[in-house]
Amino acid sequence: MNAAPDYLSVPLAEAANAPIGLIPEPTRPPVGSLLLRGLPFELGPDPGRCLVHLAADSGAREAELTVGLRARHLVFAHRLLSTRIRAGDPVGRPVARITFTFEDGDQVAHTVRERFEVAVVPSGWGQLPFLALPDMPDELPANRWRGDYGQIGERQTEAFQGWVRWFYLWAWRNPRPEARIESLLAESLGPGYVIGSLVAGLADEYPFPREGMRALRIAIQQDRTDADEVGGRREEAPAPEDWRLTVDRGYATFPYRLPASTPEEFLADSLAGFGDAVGQGSSPAWVEVSAVPSATLTVRSGDTELGTARWGDVLAHGTAQSGPVRIDVVEPGRNWVRVAVLDESTGRPVPCRVHFRSPAGVPFQPHGHHPQVNFGLGTWHSDIGGDLRLGSISYAYIDGRCEGWLPRGEVLVDVACGFEYEPLRTRAHIEPGQQELTLRLRRLRDMNAEGWFSGDTHVHFLSTQGAQLEARGEDLNVVNLLLSQWGHLFTNTEEFIGDPVVSRDGRTIVYATQENRQHLLGHLTLLGLKSPVAPWCSDGPSEAEMGGTLEVTLSDWADRCHAQGGTVVIPHLPAPNGEPAALIATGRADAVEMLRHDPYCHLEYYRYLNGGYRLPLVGGTDKMTSEVPVGLYRTYVHIPSDQEFTYESWCRNLAAGRTFLSGGPLLSFSVDGAPIGDTVYLPAGGGTVEVAAEVSSIFPVHCLQVVANGQVVAQAEAAAGSARLSLRERIRVEGDTWVAARVAGPEYAAISHRDVWSRGIMAHTSPIYVACGAEWGLADPATAQYMLTLVEGNLAYIRELSRQHAPGTVTHHHGEEDHLAYLERPFREAEAALRERLAALSG
Repeated sequence: MNAAPDYLSVPLAEAANAPIGLIPEPTRPPVGSLLLRGLPFELGPDPGRCLVHLAADSGAREAELTVGLRARHLVFAHRLLSTRIRAGDPVGRPVARITFTFEDGDQVAHTVRERFEVAVVPSGWGQLPFLALPDMPDELPANRWRGDYGQIGERQTEAFQGWVRWFYLWAWRNPRPEARIESLLAESLGPGYVIGSLVAGLADEYPFPREGMRALRIAIQQDRTDADEVGGRREEAPAPEDWRLTVDRGYATFPYRLPASTPEEFLADSLAGFGDAVGQGSSPAWVEVSAVPSATLTVRSGDTELGTARWGDVLAHGTAQSGPVRIDVVEPGRNWVRVAVLDESTGRPVPCRVHFRSPAGVPFQPHGHHPQVNFGLGTWHSDIGGDLRLGSISYAYIDGRCEGWLPRGEVLVDVACGFEYEPLRTRAHIEPGQQELTLRLRRLRDMNAEGWFSGDTHVHFLSTQGAQLEARGEDLNVVNLLLSQWGHLFTNTEEFIGDPVVSRDGRTIVYATQENRQHLLGHLTLLGLKSPVAPWCSDGPSEAEMGGTLEVTLSDWADRCHAQGGTVVIPHLPAPNGEPAALIATGRADAVEMLRHDPYCHLEYYRYLNGGYRLPLVGGTDKMTSEVPVGLYRTYVHIPSDQEFTYESWCRNLAAGRTFLSGGPLLSFSVDGAPIGDTVYLPAGGGTVEVAAEVSSIFPVHCLQVVANGQVVAQAEAAAGSARLSLRERIRVEGDTWVAARVAGPEYAAISHRDVWSRGIMAHTSPIYVACGAEWGLADPATAQYMLTLVEGNLAYIRELSRQHAPGTVTHHHGEEDHLAYLERPFREAEAALRERLAALSG
């Protein structure tokens, strides 16, 4: 026996008096069944007489219709046709009077008003009726991951408003639901009015969802094949983008993958504050739903239906199982809560980044921030600013205070602020009615008080103000926001002012400057520019425009930067491995940046140090997505106590080599008491020096090493990991030497961060130089020959492969007539310097 229907279509044939052609194209609906917002409307069957049309100035002034049903609601699919309603006319104009007659003869009348129960189709933007809904529901993009290029901005909203296509839907609430409605009489009160269809709501519910969204946990399992089945176990379905939850009488979000960790695992994570492991597959995932009780929830993968459930049953029991689909309600209720994050010692608000989640893993981020930051899209320049995603966790950057929904009961909290505060990952409890929550962070080490100021040399796409917020949230003092070019995309042009932007308290500085780039010769970061250095990029994709010619050298960029008093950094050494050798040979590079921790990066850096080049080391993130935090790899610069912290003093001491690079660990290092960047002098025969190194870290570290000329000469280890390591040893020095300290994981295989690049948690100082008998100087024939070969390769590329305008057809930015000579000049200079060095070695 079939259950009674929740909604029935009421035939209009006896009252119909107008053809479907009365409704103009392109909004003319088809004749037949119309499922509108999950309700079973019918239009027809005779297209020549299927609409009820009323108008005071025509013969059709009233129409009567037999209903003969006990219904809690009657839902009208109707619209206005009158062109006499103009923009700016008063709203609330009476359109029709509908009188409902009950089985006992009692009557109830309702006046249908323009902009209340009905409106013109199409209505103007912002002119929707107050009491009726468009026939098209709010919806999601058809595909979350793909779509038309023209929708790229709109698609990020993941929410499209429903607009009227044919009719507005108005639900009349029956004041006597126990009595049968015998008939209704519709009378015109003015403008042209059309009733297209009528549905009787028999269920004890309002026909359209009005409750807030509820969070669900969806788990999908698929039976293993006989060959793969082990003890009847099941395996999970594919990724969330392969399935959708739809609701016929309501709304649902996309499914979002839930974290892989349990609350206990989450709280015990050694990388608290810096993400969580990403779950695999589609199960479990969270979805939010708002629906009427009679609604059907359907999970589909492509055209395959995986399972269904009635929303009222899910709410009543808290769970439902249909085939491989399990649905659980994980919405505990919520409070709007104002959160303060305070310094444990000072009681002042701490700018930071925060993450809140329910024990089920559903995120509850502060208002104005994304619970789900787009990630894993294989692109960059998306969802940049104000939010961050590390692993499965979305973080919101706040100024120390925020507000928004938090789940009642237990809430998991994750708060971080750079490397000097201990991350806070804990449980909090939200009672019904509670609207305040205070969290406290403890500072592990105050590097500014010790004269160290941190900065990121390599950030893209943020705004200046956004960079200020995120820098404060990461306890970062300096952000170098780099203008650059990718083909026809020029970024951050409007941010350049030629001066630092300094926070009110003077602790945070953002400088919009440049990274100039070529795909083969290399990239160059120009810090502290007062005016732009053009062209920004050259020599075609992926940096410059399609078919671009080779217009400039890195050496010219460096010279023009230095002429402005700027600082030149070779980013992400060693790649692109073209012109950097010439820059180093000619002394045009003030520092080199290391983005990754791996043997190749160290090999190239140590090669140049062994060749006798004093190269400070800096850290930068190359932030291009929301999956990399500003300052994850950062530069700590020591500014002597007799100098104020300014952008100029920061760059000046960076170029002097008073730096260490950090991906978390905080280093102290000296040689015979001399600090990083200094030179220690010994007699000509050499001798011994005392090396002292110490590391403190919010992450467990396993190995602290001292490296001399590329070889480990002292080491302290903690096999299980430790928050602190130190060593103090005397080492033998027999000739000019550079000495540095470095930190990483077990056996120097760094534990990975959860940024999109999975970079290692490590730290590395710039060298301290030990000179024996005179000024420091190393020389290595192999390094010089290596650099000469690179110079030779660059010259070969310039002459034989690079694209260039024909001589005499253009005037170049440098104004010289011989463009080839201009391009070759710095490489000729490097070649001469290297050959001179080799000659000195052989002599």
